[in-house]
Amino acid sequence: MIDRARIWVKAGDGGNGCVSFRREKFVPRGGPDGGNGGRGGDVYLVADPHLRTLYGVARQHRFEAERGQHGRGGGMDGRKGADRYVRVPVGTQVRRREADGSLTLVGDLDRPGKVLLVARGGRGGLGNAAFATATRRAPRFAQRGEKGEEWELVLDLKLLADVGIVGMPNAGKSTLLACLTAARPKIADYPFTTLEPELGVAEVDGRELVLADIPGLIEGAHEGRGLGLDFLRHIERTRALVHLVDGSRPDPLGDVATVNAELAAAPGDLLSKAQVVAVNKVDLPEVRARVEELRAAFRGAGVEPLFVSAATGEGTRELLRAVARLVAQEPAPPLEPTEVVAPGPRFRVRRADGVLEVEGRDPVSLAQMMPLEEDEGRREFWRRLARMGVVRALRRAGARPGDRVRFGDVEVEWEG
Repeated sequence: MIDRARIWVKAGDGGNGCVSFRREKFVPRGGPDGGNGGRGGDVYLVADPHLRTLYGVARQHRFEAERGQHGRGGGMDGRKGADRYVRVPVGTQVRRREADGSLTLVGDLDRPGKVLLVARGGRGGLGNAAFATATRRAPRFAQRGEKGEEWELVLDLKLLADVGIVGMPNAGKSTLLACLTAARPKIADYPFTTLEPELGVAEVDGRELVLADIPGLIEGAHEGRGLGLDFLRHIERTRALVHLVDGSRPDPLGDVATVNAELAAAPGDLLSKAQVVAVNKVDLPEVRARVEELRAAFRGAGVEPLFVSAATGEGTRELLRAVARLVAQEPAPPLEPTEVVAPGPRFRVRRADGVLEVEGRDPVSLAQMMPLEEDEGRREFWRRLARMGVVRALRRAGARPGDRVRFGDVEVEWEG
């Protein structure tokens, strides 16, 4: 099962604005009519209930939206770029890798059909008609389109189930899931038959329960031994656990302690989840003969066990009702909240390595979009920065004629 993937998303760049002038017969001095560029397409992730793993996105791993169309003469604006929708399984958490290597939670696709914006398309550049004023009637420049956002995303799939079935390898978890639901997991008489979590839906007293069969846990699973490390995360969102114990093993109580120790050591406070302990394989004569012995041993440890046979169905309805009562009492586990960043200043000016550096989306985007190689474009650039308050901030920071000012990857000379 592919339950973790790293992908790259690239939103579409904005289209360039157009430099054009009206040219018609008998209109010798037609004004500017260059259209604006279209906005670049956005990239979205969509929770698809029909997908089970992240295999598809992990295999393709790069997703790009369409860029905006360039503006044209005659006042024609460019078409917006087509958005890109990437389908992922329900339960996928999305984190974004920042420039310093840290991961920021973007969102949680916790319900079918939920849509999450992960990369914003660039704005289209303005055509020369947008720069015409009463005193500048024939501007001969236009903006370039803004670059679309590009991010590396880390996707983690955590199954959404009401109940997780945990236990040692070969305890009969897959057989129990098949007995309680219509799921048909792989079943065989050897450890680690289950290599990926399986989901099934059971109905009890008119209520549906989603059960997940988690691959067997062994001592050291939280450190990477066996198959437990990659699948412990799937237990995090369950409301209750069925702790299935193989009654034919020499020390069932010790097996419970081993699995509980792994749950306690794993992240996510898994041991605090409500548990029903079920001793399996009572259809075997040697297990049935020691039922009272096992009951007394578990009661001595403060646990009231249920005795079931996943192979014959004995005791499974009582188990399902006990689990349903636990789920009804337990609140749904809280989803990790999306980090909300309080709005800060629109820009910041600081001096670094002898260069004045301006940070902030608006001034940096303006520097990337304006044709600074042209005199008209530079004058308009500084005029717009003055309206933003950037020029005043640069003067307060001690800018002098000839100083270099950096806007992202663009450097210009301060003209005072």
